[in-house]
Amino acid sequence: MGLPDKMSAMVTMGHGDLDQMVMQSDWPRPSPAADEVLIEVGACGLNNTDVNTRSGWYSKAVTEATTGGAFEEVNEEDPTWGGAPISFPRIQGADVCGRIVAVGADVDPARIGQRVITDNWLRDPADPDNKDKAGYFGSERDGGFAQYTTIPARNAFAIQSDLSDAELATFSCSYSTAEGMLTRARVGAQDTVLVPGASGGVGGALVQLAKRRGARVIALASEAKHDQVAALGADRVLPRGPSDLRGALGDEKITVVADVVGGAYWPQLIDILERGGRYTCSGAIAGPMVELDLRTFYLRDLTLTGSTVIDPEVMPNLVRYIEEGAIRPVLAATYPLDQLREAQAAFIAKEHTGNIVVTP
Repeated sequence: MGLPDKMSAMVTMGHGDLDQMVMQSDWPRPSPAADEVLIEVGACGLNNTDVNTRSGWYSKAVTEATTGGAFEEVNEEDPTWGGAPISFPRIQGADVCGRIVAVGADVDPARIGQRVITDNWLRDPADPDNKDKAGYFGSERDGGFAQYTTIPARNAFAIQSDLSDAELATFSCSYSTAEGMLTRARVGAQDTVLVPGASGGVGGALVQLAKRRGARVIALASEAKHDQVAALGADRVLPRGPSDLRGALGDEKITVVADVVGGAYWPQLIDILERGGRYTCSGAIAGPMVELDLRTFYLRDLTLTGSTVIDPEVMPNLVRYIEEGAIRPVLAATYPLDQLREAQAAFIAKEHTGNIVVTP
């Protein structure tokens, strides 16, 4: 059976509100170039990068929390995670699970039919550790909010799993982000890790992956979600933002804070770190502007690490964890692709636990 020349796709037309995402029923189907594969998308997960790129939140002109809506001022020269302008129209969506249906030149045709998930970091194959040369799937090139997508063959990881496409589509962004943070912070069995926002996609992944490393995990989440977060393996679950975090922790000695929340509560997160502790960050959902007392930073010998471009070994390790059953998906909801606006609105509302996925 031949492949269609056209496909359905949700296409982002520019920076702004949800109405910038427009459903197209006759969008040209991409063809794989040399060293690329064509994937028929089974499911594609949602993540904060989609929202932040569309809304222009990455622009330094924006100082408030992620809202998912349009901002009054966005600098067009720095509105994406990498600081370079994104080109529109753009098909977003990074967390793809699907099957390879065609390959480009120099790719083994035996890969056709493989079930795959995507490694979203687009690296220079001649210089894979160079972060300045890295791009992101669904940002620097079209992604998975469509029936078909192309990606470099090295970024399509074959996977053997009984999980559904929707379940597998929860892993690529959230879990690789979490594993990248824990790798950079060198988390091990000797650590007690505090996870703010533990009911979100990355937060829940941090809980599971830190436990896999043998660490003790203290999670912060709204009380309605405590049972679900505890089921992920957290040793203790506290309210989302205790007014006295140190008092709520009691005798716990926090050696690592793994944070994607930020915002006004941030100073309390730094204040409870033990001497020699590490703070690792890959997001600022509650706001990017924070206050830091440098005396806390240097007198306690703290280490602060940012984590965006993950180390190359993170994604192969993640596939192995999935296949071993060492981590599990937390699928909150599935929407059809033509309801991506509704799905993203639900994602922004943060009333769910885990990840939201769309299916073509």
